Amino acid sequence: MKAVKKLGVWMDHSIAYLIEFTFDSFERITIESEFTHQEETQALAKSENLMHNKEQQQLSSYYKKLVEVIKDYGEVVLFGPTNAKAELLAILNKVEGFGKMKIEVKNTDTMTENQKIAFVKAYFSEAGV
Repeated sequence: MKAVKKLGVWMDHSIAYLIEFTFDSFERITIESEFTHQEETQALAKSENLMHNKEQQQLSSYYKKLVEVIKDYGEVVLFGPTNAKAELLAILNKVEGFGKMKIEVKNTDTMTENQKIAFVKAYFSEAGV
C-alpha cells in the first residue's frame, strides 16, 4: 500500500509556507503572492477599484499556484492567522479531484519556521501517521 503524502500549509494573503511531512525530514517550499505593499500603494493612488481588481487577479494567481502543488497530496492541513486558508479551501472544493482528499483548516497565530514545522509534525502525528 502506498503511503499518503501529507502537506501542511501555513498561509496568509501574501505568502504560503508549504511543509511536506515525512517520517524523517521536512521538505519546505515557499510561494509568494504577487500583490506587494508597493503595488497596493501605487494602486491606491490611482483608485480603490483598480487596486481591488489587481489584488483579486493576483490572489487568484497565488491560489492557482497553491492548487497545483496541493493536488499531489492525500492529506493537507491549512493553517494560519487570516481567512486566506478558508478562501483556498473554497477554491479546492470546486476543483475536480479534491473531493477525496482529506483537507482540514486550523486557525493559528503568526509562527516562526520552527513553530510551523512543529505544528505540522504534531498535527500528522496525532492524526495517526
